Amino acid sequence: MKTYVIIPAGGKGLRSGSATPKQYIKFNGKELIVYTLETFQKNKSVHEVIISAEPVYFSLLAKLKKKYKLTKLKTIVKGGRKRQDSVYNGLKSIECKKNDLIVIHDAARPLLPANVLTRAINVAKAKGNALVCLKAADTLIKGTNTVKEYIDRKNVHYVQTPQIFRYSDLKKAMEKAFADNFYATDESMLIKRIGKPINIVKGSFLNFKITTKADFDILKKLTQN
Repeated sequence: MKTYVIIPAGGKGLRSGSATPKQYIKFNGKELIVYTLETFQKNKSVHEVIISAEPVYFSLLAKLKKKYKLTKLKTIVKGGRKRQDSVYNGLKSIECKKNDLIVIHDAARPLLPANVLTRAINVAKAKGNALVCLKAADTLIKGTNTVKEYIDRKNVHYVQTPQIFRYSDLKKAMEKAFADNFYATDESMLIKRIGKPINIVKGSFLNFKITTKADFDILKKLTQN
């Protein structure tokens, strides 16, 4: 059984307020996406990494691969119109067996702890899939300008990545979604649509997604030498 990683990196990062997509912004002289890639490079359970990106960044990614010795980065494919399209483009580029594992991870989650990744891979090997999540710890409400109702947080989780699935399940789920013209916000929704139970794995607050300027400020402080 092999483990392949798909990193959809075609997003524009508009909410960050930067003209450069957030995954290519430098922190301490190193592009954000390199921090993400190094996590998978160092993990012994990972065999190959695929990036879906805008073609204009292909040459930069090739330079980063060489500069940082990212030997597990084997393939760079064109990103799609939406995240789901980008993941599928990556999936189509892989020649693997039905029980091989496909790890999907956001390019803009650069601080994924090694133990969280390993734990998720081990759960997916044993049970067929794994969804990294954080259990809600704060009081949760619904409302716009005023509180409409309070939500019981007992069984509520914040979904993160990586999300890990068997190749055959993910391929089936994605093909069904496209046939139904259905777009999800993440891959676990697609797997749920084909009737597969999804296994929750404990995530980490460090594994936050860089989205806004405030997130950039936090990342700068965490990565300062």
